[in-house]
Amino acid sequence: MKYISTRGEGEESNFEEVLLSGLATDGGLYVPKIWPTIEYDELETFSQMSYQEIAFLVMRRFTGDTFSDHEFRKMINAAYSGFDHKSICPLVQLSENHFLLELFHGPTLAFKDVAMQLIGQMFEHVLRKKNLRATVIAATSGDTGAAAMAAFKNSEMVDIFVLFPLGRVSEVQQRQMTTLGRPNIHALALDGNFDDCQALVKQMFNDSKFRKSVNLTGVNSINWARVMSQIVYYFTAATALGAPKRKISFTVPTGNFGDIFAAYVAKKMGLPLDMLVIASNENDILHRTLLTGVYRKKILRQTISPSMDIQVASNFERLLFDLHEGSSKLIRMLMQNLDKDGSFDLSPKVLDKLRESFSSGTTSDEDTLKTIKKVLKDFGELICPHTAVGLAVANQEIKNIKKSPMITLATAHPSKFPVAVKRSTGVLPALPTRYDDLYSRNEVVTHVKNSLNEIQAIISERILP
Repeated sequence: MKYISTRGEGEESNFEEVLLSGLATDGGLYVPKIWPTIEYDELETFSQMSYQEIAFLVMRRFTGDTFSDHEFRKMINAAYSGFDHKSICPLVQLSENHFLLELFHGPTLAFKDVAMQLIGQMFEHVLRKKNLRATVIAATSGDTGAAAMAAFKNSEMVDIFVLFPLGRVSEVQQRQMTTLGRPNIHALALDGNFDDCQALVKQMFNDSKFRKSVNLTGVNSINWARVMSQIVYYFTAATALGAPKRKISFTVPTGNFGDIFAAYVAKKMGLPLDMLVIASNENDILHRTLLTGVYRKKILRQTISPSMDIQVASNFERLLFDLHEGSSKLIRMLMQNLDKDGSFDLSPKVLDKLRESFSSGTTSDEDTLKTIKKVLKDFGELICPHTAVGLAVANQEIKNIKKSPMITLATAHPSKFPVAVKRSTGVLPALPTRYDDLYSRNEVVTHVKNSLNEIQAIISERILP
């Protein structure tokens, strides 16, 4: 398996190189040169397999010779040993044709754990084999940072620095990042929003001298391994509900586009999916793009679903690369227009292709709160605001998918967003018992300005020898 950059510069890379580098040196995102496929007959056997078995069969197609089969199975088993549900990502039925896919049974109570726990295992294996230390830098709108820190907190090979927007994540999310008390873990609270955090991370990767000096790597969804790991639960959920004999639709609460792009990859691999529904909060750049064909940034709004408060959806570049049939020249032009003018236009042909696989919807904070309340009343389920955005949009779209089942992703445990949930329902969602002392733990956090030089200096000073 070889990987290429969406920007088209540089040499082809193998999985190990893609894992450790995160972002391509030309500023693009890595994608497989050829999409691997899974045949119908093999898909039919998935419904009888465990999550771990399916994970091996799906992801093995992407890892090449980086790991032996024995090594990779061992990493997968270790990654999911700390989840509190035997199915890892269980389905919960809401109605005859609508299901929730619970992705919050990992150590930090959010879907990011599904990928990050495995990435931690893969990083440790490769770095030990090469006798290297690495510096992980991540931007987070809430969940990625906590999941990354949990994955690397016991690592002797990795220093991790997480940038998060000050005052724009929930208290639970912040405390999960600031209370670990490990010398290799660093939480950096930035004066700015998530897009500012993400822009600084990209600038650090594009600074080749700094990147080399600290052996910089990333675990945001810009890292292909994140997307690869998320592909798995689309296979497990769809085959549990009758795929490949029937098509399945998914609604995905969407911010940076990595999670729903993983569904698109599953479809490219042969999973028979009907419609992929992009669910946006009031930061609805992707919804507007599907409606108009114009991808245009607006002022970022702070909402009660903060992990989706994003205007620049990085992984959309991967989809654009595929829709433009691998034309790096066109991708570079679109990204240059975005940097220069804050927007770009899709051709009618590309827009038609986009609409063949995706539909979209958006919902307000007010309707998000109403959805949380209604789901508790109708089904006895407490949900987080991001999941509520997904359900609100899914209910708009479900009439358009005929008889195929709809699966909406439940991306986080409701206790991560207690203020919004209590405001809607009057119920304060309880944290799992392993977090009983979360609010009494000592916080360690560094307040930083929106300054590339300042942040690079902090990283250089703090990395362990």
